[in-house]
Amino acid sequence: MSKIEQFLNGKLQERKDNLSIRNLSVRQFPVDFCSNDYLGFARSVELKRLIDKTVATMLHYVTGAGGSRLLSGNTPYTEETEQFIAGFHQAESGLIFNSGYDANVGLLSSVPQRGDTIITDELIHASIIDGCRLSYATRYKFLHNNINDLEARLKLAKGNIFVVVESVYSMDGDSAPLKEISNLCETYQANLIVDEAHATGIFGKKGEGLISQLNLSRKVFARIVTFGKAMGTHGAIILGSTSLRHYLINFARSFIYTTAAPIHNIIAIRSAYQLLDKIDHQLIHQKIGLFRKNIKEQNINALESESAIQGILFSSNGATKLAATALQNKGFDVRAILSPTVAQGKERLRICLHTFNTDEEIISLVEHLKELS
Repeated sequence: MSKIEQFLNGKLQERKDNLSIRNLSVRQFPVDFCSNDYLGFARSVELKRLIDKTVATMLHYVTGAGGSRLLSGNTPYTEETEQFIAGFHQAESGLIFNSGYDANVGLLSSVPQRGDTIITDELIHASIIDGCRLSYATRYKFLHNNINDLEARLKLAKGNIFVVVESVYSMDGDSAPLKEISNLCETYQANLIVDEAHATGIFGKKGEGLISQLNLSRKVFARIVTFGKAMGTHGAIILGSTSLRHYLINFARSFIYTTAAPIHNIIAIRSAYQLLDKIDHQLIHQKIGLFRKNIKEQNINALESESAIQGILFSSNGATKLAATALQNKGFDVRAILSPTVAQGKERLRICLHTFNTDEEIISLVEHLKELS
């Protein structure tokens, strides 16, 4: 066995030993409490109908983009969709990326420069961490949602300052104190960047996100809105000024050096926004409220969250995996989130609530959770 194969197998064995090895699975379970399809758009027959209707009007429809946006992959429809989405979220402009990961890496690696400072919440998404690593800027972390610790880091910052948070955190499901963070950014002349991946479609009068709900649209430097969660499609958009859009076209490597999304994907995104305008925006919050009410009545050890993401804490990787398996055997698609994805001792079941989950399914899930606690 070669040295590199020994290295690969050794690292994999370490993961097996601490019960944190990851494997792909094609198993599906009858009741979905796992996916990020909060509004059921990914499975929506109505969304498919809207997509097909638009595709039928595209006389010169092609399967692939054939190149990057800067070469052969740009279309008037894509640019119109970007401007439509920007208007929906009360932003000046927007630029579509192939994924939320691409968007975060492109933004954070290209805008902050040597001598600048990036300050991120300690629980920020891996894509933002990777973007920061590709930047030459200094990076500080502050304690999760801790305003005093953020201010302490702001006092150390130099150059152009960027504060990066998620409006709703993907593993804990809690929300950032965005008004307080925005006020601090104004005081220290810092640029606020907010990833709205898990708030889009859920918060705001029409699903615009938490920034819009809190009337902070004009106080953020950039927002990242992703389409692969509640919107049920794929891709992301960075919202901000027209200058930011043009800068990213010129300097964001994850935009410049990749084949553009096919027009079918752009049609799907635009159609999802059409569907968003038609739905009952209170339904998902009714499901969240029902779940919260029942877990509190059962005294289940859950993280505080008003979002569609709910975390049930366990003490170890082993205990969490056993709990997930027990629920899956009952037909519930619930997955274990293990260390090192989350901190050791903070392993949890990550439960995602959806508009298509029946009240009976939610109540039954809580009853089975109580049996495991």
